[in-house]
Amino acid sequence: MPEWEDGAVRASGGVPARNGDDGVEVLVVHRPRYDDWTFPKGKREPGESDEECALREVEEETGLRCALEDELPSTSYVDGKGRPKVVRYWRLEVVSGGLVLEDEADEARWLAPAEAAGLLTYERDRAVLAKVSDSTADT
Repeated sequence: MPEWEDGAVRASGGVPARNGDDGVEVLVVHRPRYDDWTFPKGKREPGESDEECALREVEEETGLRCALEDELPSTSYVDGKGRPKVVRYWRLEVVSGGLVLEDEADEARWLAPAEAAGLLTYERDRAVLAKVSDSTADT
């Protein structure tokens, strides 16, 4: 697991978004290892940019190939091993692939932002979600 000069673990992720019948929908995933609902994300590999990491992690966890859209707020917290962790997020447009869940996620749901907010486990994810909704209003 990469740790960087400041001791923080670096990670990136994304919020896949699409236009549904009743407006925008976002993808949230359930991770059985943590029994939580969150957005797809993961640790950055050495030599990998934050953007590359976000796209790779979302594809690995969901099977969806995406393109970066707006950058969303970053989150920071202390991980389960007591280390500081920083996660950068982007709103993502799905460009190909189909939803395929393998090891890390056992369930995924496309939801309206209000429904996603009620399902997300972490308050920090709701702050990211709020910016997805803000960027939707601008389009």
